[in-house]
Amino acid sequence: MRRQRKTKIVATLGPASNTPEIMAALFDAGADVFRINMSHTPHELLKRMHGDLRALGEAKGRPIGILVDLQGPKIRLGTLTGGPRKLEEGERIRLVLGETSNDVNQIPIPHPEIFQAIKQKHALLIDDGKVRLRLLKRADTYADAEVVVGGEIKDRKGVNMPDTLLPMSAITPKDRNDLDAAMELGVDWVALSFVQRPEDIAEVKKIVAGRAGVLAKIEKPKALTCLDRILELSDALMVARGDLGVELPLESVPGVQKQITRAARKAGKPVVVATQMLESMIQSSTPTRAEVSDVATAVYDGADAVMLSAESAAGAHPVESVTVMDRIARKVESDVLYQSMIDAQRNPPEATTPDAIMAAVHEVTQTINAKAIICWTKSGSTALRAARERSRAPIVAITPSIDTARRLALVWGLHCLTSDEASNLDEMVDQATAFAEREGFAQSGERVVITGGVPLGVTGTTNMLRVAMLGTR
Repeated sequence: MRRQRKTKIVATLGPASNTPEIMAALFDAGADVFRINMSHTPHELLKRMHGDLRALGEAKGRPIGILVDLQGPKIRLGTLTGGPRKLEEGERIRLVLGETSNDVNQIPIPHPEIFQAIKQKHALLIDDGKVRLRLLKRADTYADAEVVVGGEIKDRKGVNMPDTLLPMSAITPKDRNDLDAAMELGVDWVALSFVQRPEDIAEVKKIVAGRAGVLAKIEKPKALTCLDRILELSDALMVARGDLGVELPLESVPGVQKQITRAARKAGKPVVVATQMLESMIQSSTPTRAEVSDVATAVYDGADAVMLSAESAAGAHPVESVTVMDRIARKVESDVLYQSMIDAQRNPPEATTPDAIMAAVHEVTQTINAKAIICWTKSGSTALRAARERSRAPIVAITPSIDTARRLALVWGLHCLTSDEASNLDEMVDQATAFAEREGFAQSGERVVITGGVPLGVTGTTNMLRVAMLGTR
């Protein structure tokens, strides 16, 4: 099955979509990667969905990516004495360390890290920012604050601290258990929440040990201050706009989205734009015009993938949501302005042989109007470099590793196939042209550009470019 678009679609599984029948319908509608949110998924259900998706990939003859999204730390209020409470603007209140307090005028927070790290004038947001406090002073077990934006607070509501670097790991004991379960099954991607610094990624990379790609969710303003170093350690990024929109001014989020997308594209690493893309389709069978424009913007920016969350996990129209997203992406990519906008964001190659080869592949493909770029790749690095160029021609990634093929399912423009390694250069060319014809990318008499590494089978040695015409040797 060949997709008629280059931007990939990530669909989240949940109560509305976690049966084999709906998974198959989502794939047929256009889903390339399936996200499993561990905030709501026990291990037995994870195992069952993983097995169903692997069986679906076998039945469809296509590599399907599985992304497990770890919950991360959740900072919440404790239990309020006397129940819900209305805070008024300008009111001064005291936050105290603990699960509860005997004083009705105090707000308990059972997280000592807050009292260790928060500083004067730092903001503290409650219930997705509906209530906003500003710190006046703090001690080891309490803090005094002023109410900047008033409203009602309730037990266990979430707390966000956009100005504060919290001294806590991004991976909790629950996350470690979930990660171990995911690694045992053999998932393709792990998404890490609550990333504040590069060390958060390094911690998970050490546990994963190359068995899956590690995707950093950028949802904390503190992560933006060290984005380059986080990107260097990560295998991919996600623009997690939900929490970003809580902790940043809403008008800042579109610019941050573009900043993250361009940084990832420059580094040649996949970037996913997520959260509330087709939010109204949780109930409605059609999206709003603004939502369509939102998805289209991510596609015009060259994001590798766009993601559905509750729309496909718990909504009334999961399959229709994927269908709509597929239609939007295909329409944008056929727009006469699309390629010029993508080309305007291309970065010059770095001074390495693989980057120079891929820049040449891009230029040769454009000059001779080749019908496809065929990449032989073992680790996936050659295919990632090809995708970074964002060429007009489709890209076929041929790999001997099904694990690599599944991981590359997230990457812009890649049509992934598995095959035994070629034993020599002639066999590499013969197989590449045969695959191009079989998969409908080129016909006899048309040219393709082939790239890979010589000697064959050695990871990270992209150094070969060859033009081949189908039907000839």
